[in-house]
Amino acid sequence: MRTDLFDFELPESAIALYPATPRDRARMLVVRAVDGSCARDDADLGDQSVSDLPSLLQPGDALVFNDTRVIPAALSGVRIRDGREANVSFNLTKRVDGHRWKAFARPAKRLEVGDRVRLGHGNTSCLAGTLDATVFEKGEAGEVELAFDFSDGVLDEAIASVGIMPLPPYIALKRAPDDRDRASYQTIYADKDGAVAAPTAGLHFTPELFAALDARGISRHFVTLHVGAGTFLPVKTDDTADHKMHSEWGSVSAET
Repeated sequence: MRTDLFDFELPESAIALYPATPRDRARMLVVRAVDGSCARDDADLGDQSVSDLPSLLQPGDALVFNDTRVIPAALSGVRIRDGREANVSFNLTKRVDGHRWKAFARPAKRLEVGDRVRLGHGNTSCLAGTLDATVFEKGEAGEVELAFDFSDGVLDEAIASVGIMPLPPYIALKRAPDDRDRASYQTIYADKDGAVAAPTAGLHFTPELFAALDARGISRHFVTLHVGAGTFLPVKTDDTADHKMHSEWGSVSAET
């Protein structure tokens, strides 16, 4: 399928830089089929809010939620080579082992295998405010592999201390991350660490909405899908069949 078939105009005024308060006040487009068909241009469209969801479902319906938890996977710092420094930033994408992570680097052209990077400078909450790593491998399209000086749980704590939430590009290009993002860019039911971006549809649910769904007789079930590197990659091909998809880790329990 040609990718230009998906082109549309998105006014900047329609891009929310912060979530609605409360979350379930966000707008929701309701599409009702006409004459038993799937959605078409002549479908019945309704502009409602996420809080209206219980009234749109029937008792006995089931909702499935992704309980992944986003880690603060965006790191910034400096590359150190022969006593010279250059600013660099990374988005962690996939853990390789106890002390190594794959990441997207910006700008990747400043990095070579063997370079030392010092991350989180200026944040005094992690061992004098730094987290050091070595560029272990350099791949294509800006991807690198970092070997951190820490490993396992100690590394997890360090990343949590110096990292920031990896906001979507359409938000990150318009504002700097802040402390609010740690809570607002996480679902209320996030449970298992591992995602490098949020499963954004789930961000609109609130305890009050869950209570209303329970009262309506709507069951909840959970799976885990750690959103990975592919979510950051634009589609640059003219045909969807030529776009390289990244894999992601997921788990569905026998009960679910």
